Amino acid sequence: MARVLIVGAGLTGSLCAALLRREASSPLRLTVWDKAGDSGGRMTTASSPHNPQSTVDLGAQYITCTPHYAKTHQSFYDELLAGGILKPLISPIDGMVTKEGDCNFVAPHGVSSIINHYLKQSGADICFRQRVTQINLRDNKWEVSRETGSSEQFDIVVLTMPAPQILQLRGDITNLISECQRQQLESVSYSSRYALGLFYEAGTKIDVPWAGRYITSNPCIRFISIDNKKRNIDSRYLGQKLRAIPWLALHSAENDFTNNWQCVSCRGHMEPWESSEIGPSLVIHTTVPFGVTHLEHSTEDVQELIFKQLENIVPGLPQPVATKCQKWRHSQVTNAAANSLGQMTLHLQPLLVCGGDGFTQSNFDGCITSALCVLEALKKHI
Repeated sequence: MARVLIVGAGLTGSLCAALLRREASSPLRLTVWDKAGDSGGRMTTASSPHNPQSTVDLGAQYITCTPHYAKTHQSFYDELLAGGILKPLISPIDGMVTKEGDCNFVAPHGVSSIINHYLKQSGADICFRQRVTQINLRDNKWEVSRETGSSEQFDIVVLTMPAPQILQLRGDITNLISECQRQQLESVSYSSRYALGLFYEAGTKIDVPWAGRYITSNPCIRFISIDNKKRNIDSRYLGQKLRAIPWLALHSAENDFTNNWQCVSCRGHMEPWESSEIGPSLVIHTTVPFGVTHLEHSTEDVQELIFKQLENIVPGLPQPVATKCQKWRHSQVTNAAANSLGQMTLHLQPLLVCGGDGFTQSNFDGCITSALCVLEALKKHI
């Protein structure tokens, strides 16, 4: 049975694992390693230490699908909508720019629920706090070393971490990357920012007319979201909650895919829903210039600076019971690897492949595209 290691438990890595499990013509032993303490990557959802049901999305806030991807990636959206993992974004986002035909979605259970859905489908052995340090060629297999624990051997390795982290790996991999590939990897660039999650006691009210707001006049803060209001999961702010209509019931032959999504948004029945147990959560994303300037500062100092600016935008906020400050050194891809076609094959026998939004574009559909390209590269070997 072939052993396959996927490094990175973000969207590309988790979807690669699920697709490999679906498409493999022979049994595979799938393993996923991630250096973080939980799944999600840049689609991570943090929980309050006081109440795990109180959560906040520290990475991606919502998913925008264009008419093009509504068709080409229809099966993925179908699956996530049918399972209630995605729902239409119906809450007001102040300052959001929308284009004709685009559809926006949120994950009611947190954006990391998408990753967990795919990881569950994959049946992979998932290990967190596993930082890969070296990859060496041993007896026609890959010997992968990590900071803690012994090295292990695999028949196929898929790397889905940011390009700079691929270039930091030691061992035989450094000699296997061609000069052209190295230049491509070095050309991948990312924005940097911080995200601050705030958790409040049950019963706390944050009286603002929006669920999210883009800020254009502040040097520190770019976006704020009342996260449970954005995901429409607490009616103390909206007074009502969208009750999902089964997706398949709306999927008729008379309407095209985009029209069906529009139907979900406008046909949703509203019903009262109260929660006295879960407090609100709030997330703040900083501007990129602020993130770059303070990239090497302590998260404690950065958090204090964000709080000072937040008071100017939303004065009188109550004191949170818990906070979570996340540094995104590699936030969004600003320049992807040229001519990479969604993946980069570093070695054929045994197979070593790189994937992720650094080889496509920095959004949900970019990760799907890369995962499909990785699958295509692996098909002859599985």
